[in-house]
Amino acid sequence: MPTVGVNRDLLFKKLGRTYTDEEFEELCFEYGVELDDVTTEKEMVRKEHGKQGEDAPATSEEVIYKIDIPANRYDMLCVEGIARALNVFSHSLQPPRFTVAGATGKAMQQMIVRPETALVRPFVVCAILRGVQFDPARYSSFIDLQDKLHQNLCRQRTLVAIGTHDLDKVQGPFTYEALPPDEIKFMPLKQTREFTASELMQHYLDHDQKLKKFVPIINGSVVFPVLYDANRVVLSLPPIINGAHSAISLQTRDVFIECTATDLTKAKVVLNTVVCMFSEYCTQPFQVEPVEVVDADGSKAVYPDLTNRTLEVPVSMINTNLGLQLTPSQIADLLRRMQLEVTVSADSSSLAVSVPPTRADVLHACDVVEDVAIAHGYNNIPKMIPSAYTQGRELPLNQFTELLRSECAMAGYTEVLTWALCSKAENFTFLRRGPGAPGEAVEIGNPATAEFEVCRTTLLPAALKTLGANKDAPLPIKLFEVSDVVLPDASKAVGARNERRLVAVYSNREAGFEVIHGLLNRVMETMGIPLEGAGDAAGEARFGGAYSWRPSNDAVFFPGRQAKVYARGKEIGAFGIVHPEVLASFDIPYPVSALEISIEEFCLDQFGKSLLE
Repeated sequence: MPTVGVNRDLLFKKLGRTYTDEEFEELCFEYGVELDDVTTEKEMVRKEHGKQGEDAPATSEEVIYKIDIPANRYDMLCVEGIARALNVFSHSLQPPRFTVAGATGKAMQQMIVRPETALVRPFVVCAILRGVQFDPARYSSFIDLQDKLHQNLCRQRTLVAIGTHDLDKVQGPFTYEALPPDEIKFMPLKQTREFTASELMQHYLDHDQKLKKFVPIINGSVVFPVLYDANRVVLSLPPIINGAHSAISLQTRDVFIECTATDLTKAKVVLNTVVCMFSEYCTQPFQVEPVEVVDADGSKAVYPDLTNRTLEVPVSMINTNLGLQLTPSQIADLLRRMQLEVTVSADSSSLAVSVPPTRADVLHACDVVEDVAIAHGYNNIPKMIPSAYTQGRELPLNQFTELLRSECAMAGYTEVLTWALCSKAENFTFLRRGPGAPGEAVEIGNPATAEFEVCRTTLLPAALKTLGANKDAPLPIKLFEVSDVVLPDASKAVGARNERRLVAVYSNREAGFEVIHGLLNRVMETMGIPLEGAGDAAGEARFGGAYSWRPSNDAVFFPGRQAKVYARGKEIGAFGIVHPEVLASFDIPYPVSALEISIEEFCLDQFGKSLLE
């Protein structure tokens, strides 16, 4: 949870009254936030720097409230948002209505995006705040909000970077470009000379502890993102630094805000948060001037989008989840305390909840239920004895897995734990099973790396990959894993199902077929599964059959040195000597024998009944 430090007296001024520390802590608790600490700037400096910080001239004795804010409440990362939320919650203020300024006879400012930006940071959104009245406290809050957003939603500027500029010092239309670093030259903030982008990156790496952590975001790129005005004045080099020419100050009245991003949705949320928090200081409060963004393909979009979203929420869902019997009008009143406008349906069975642009955390009806619970007060929800009695325990399959892992380890095998994702080549081609037709495996949409393209349908590739990575280890190498594979299954709601399997591999100067065969027999003996034809009538009666193996022709294994494993007449796996071409694909220089079986068939109670049903 981010912690926001706010000046107590300034906060009380915005709240319209003063509180004792205990009263304010209670108000925070009711709203679902926490007063973490009451301190002063001088005390904070002393804790950070020790005694040498006690006499720092810039410090003051003003009381600071440090408030823990939920990580998804981006609208409460500044004193303006906290005060507005608490005022609306306390019925001291009506929720503001945010508007986008209409055309007034002048052309809308434009941001033109060049195609090269797709190589580094493809998105940009912009807005303008007109007639902002800054004072030192407001200016500091404006800067602090950007820092908090950069740390939180923007993921240290990797997803979004915010730039703010004095609009009176620059001239539109603006362009968002991506150029080689040596072609970008400007004077950055807090510097006294011009740098090329390459020189600036090295300067920050050598001399700036704060900004050096952002340099790797773009430092390896062929081109760097840069924003220019109509006179080719550099506004910013995102996500690193703004230009000194357009720097804002206490005298700034018109603020141009741009957010460059790799994630357009988060860029919109960040832009909306900044303009909604500080548009209250504009000449026309809560009114924002839009900017038209012209993409590289010629399409146009206007930002910010301050329209409300609407969610339909059944009244029964709210009452059922909270164990209450609230009327629709009572629920509507509670939601208005959380800055959500509500319209009750004609039959009073559902609510149309209007979500403002400040509440990006409200994504689903369950978020509305949570807001009702907060406004009603968790302490006011009556305690009830649960209608259903449950007893927590380990899943039978997991318990069975633990026992099986112990047996394999005692048989001399070393356990490995591998990724559930792999490449299509490893899952199919390397095993001589073709390229993998569509539908044979669950595929990952837009995979970040070629190594993680599909959910594995077999454990064998990961075990062989581990062998290939450890070929210098002393022989023999005996590895095993008990884990899940993911198999497409149209009968399931999600289109796939998990299946627990055991894989074991044995590598030595000789293939060791008899070693891996021995592990199969040992595992079956441990589980109490009789061998077909062994004359164990009692065991077969309890299990409902026996296990056996039959010759097979699997391309993974060497011809004539492999077998399929069956239990109660059902195929559950295979074992054999791995084919030399498969070994070559995984860069394994020694012969390998392998076993892979499904173990779910053997998760039984003492009467032979499945524990998975």
